[in-house]
Amino acid sequence: MDALRYFIIPLTTASGVAGFLLGGPYVWLGFLTFPLLLALDVALPDDLEPRKPGIGGMADLALHLQLPLLITLFAAFAYSVKSGINPIVGADTSPMQLAGSIFSLVWLSAVPTLPVAHELMHRRHWLPRFLSKLLGTFYGDPNRDIAHVITHHIHLDTAKDSDTPRRGQTIYSFVFQATVGAYRDTWEMEREILIRRGFSPWNWRNRMWLQAGLLLAVPLAVGLGGGIAAGLVTVAVMAITKLVLEGFNYFQHYGLIRVEGAPVEFHHAWNHLGAIARPLGAEITNHINHHLDGHTPFYALKPEPNAPRMPSLFLCFVAGLFPPVWTRFIAQPRLKAWDLRFASPEERKLAAEANRRAGWPQWAAD
Repeated sequence: MDALRYFIIPLTTASGVAGFLLGGPYVWLGFLTFPLLLALDVALPDDLEPRKPGIGGMADLALHLQLPLLITLFAAFAYSVKSGINPIVGADTSPMQLAGSIFSLVWLSAVPTLPVAHELMHRRHWLPRFLSKLLGTFYGDPNRDIAHVITHHIHLDTAKDSDTPRRGQTIYSFVFQATVGAYRDTWEMEREILIRRGFSPWNWRNRMWLQAGLLLAVPLAVGLGGGIAAGLVTVAVMAITKLVLEGFNYFQHYGLIRVEGAPVEFHHAWNHLGAIARPLGAEITNHINHHLDGHTPFYALKPEPNAPRMPSLFLCFVAGLFPPVWTRFIAQPRLKAWDLRFASPEERKLAAEANRRAGWPQWAAD
């Protein structure tokens, strides 16, 4: 039963495939899983139980279904456009069809996909890491493993980490900070590695060239199968998905503080232990134990109910779209508790300064 939870990932993606094959208003089917899953994650009690041992094989199968299903999803989209059952171009062009196609592709390229890519990029074998790159292509960042595994896991909760939002920072500025930071960190690391090996940074061994090739391959393939309009929609979908994913990333470390070089402890990540978010997110929301040991398989991560927690990740995402709501009702109350209950004396000083810069109350200085 525990392993079956993770099949929510391929089933969610499969709903989008079915929607495009049916055509018409059904192209919204993939996206409509978002409000459904949001409602369930908010309504159901948090899932605080560890997974039973011995489920690794079946749980991994659920994850490995995502890449073929994602390829099938875009193939089904191309087919729906080419066959005319999804009229996004031509005399019968429907703005609702176009919107439904984009919303479904963005959602399914995002949340069911990133957690799988994230899990695979932390595996030790080259094959899952390569599969992670292929998955990352659909959200516009096939080289995310380079910056994530090295930069983020070393510098989390410090000013050096572009994946840690500052207090008072909105989701809208953060998505660009994290996007630029990921690309910049990847380039700088590749450049340093190649120079150390005696090669030019522009050498063909630079993995940025692989990234460029993969990013061109997806819209080109969709365009060949579904026409120019389908290819252009795919380009837009990949760009939007990248921003949406950084939006979800916003809630993993928002406003947290760690002294540079200090050890990572239980209070250095937010945990979202919703009954839907955990399996759909391949336990990425069970976040602090992942940071304590990035090589622990997702199904072996143990929830920490006494560590800092946020409400439903779905709810956080919706609230984050309205910065005053996010700040007043979710971020400030939880960061006040974090400062007073979890922060070390050194972190509390840094938190007081962060509050001052954000124009927030000085509870950490009391």
